[in-house]
Amino acid sequence: MMPELGKYAATVLWAYGATIVLLVALVWWSLRRATRVKAELQQVEARRDAS
Repeated sequence: MMPELGKYAATVLWAYGATIVLLVALVWWSLRRATRVKAELQQVEARRDAS
């Protein structure tokens, strides 16, 4: 189901591959950051509630 890319096949496939890798890395980084920020927020709220 892939279109015929001719002599540009390698370039196009590399571009698709690089895009997928970058998107996965961005999602992974965002989720990791969200987890850290959530933990920091819980610590701040716990200190506020303890006061």
